[in-house]
Amino acid sequence: MSGLDYDSLLDRVTKGLEKVGSKSKRDRLELPKPEILWMGRKTIIRNFAEYPRLLRRDPGHVLMFLAKELATAASLEGDRAIFIGRKDPHSFAVLIDRYMKANVICPVCGSPDTTQEKIKRTHFVICEACGARSPTG
Repeated sequence: MSGLDYDSLLDRVTKGLEKVGSKSKRDRLELPKPEILWMGRKTIIRNFAEYPRLLRRDPGHVLMFLAKELATAASLEGDRAIFIGRKDPHSFAVLIDRYMKANVICPVCGSPDTTQEKIKRTHFVICEACGARSPTG
């Protein structure tokens, strides 16, 4: 067996491993599309309660993040979130993705398996996969 055969086999195995490992850890966490409806001058997310449940975060924290980013007042009413003003449905999907990057995904290993802890006035993301403790933005 020559060195060329070994190199070609090694390349083949490496490419096969890249295909297996190409699906990121974050892809396991699939979030539903926001169900938006407008009532007068208010925007309502009908399935808001699913997001904090799937992300394992406090609903008030998620709502406050969205309200700050949209620069509007917001409130919770059962499983729904109500925002003042007519907001673009696409902006909610973008903001929820931004919330995940800043407050859910571990910056060290990229795992979505994290918890959030508040120490004094600072929120920390604690990764259950690698044990890293990182302050949130």
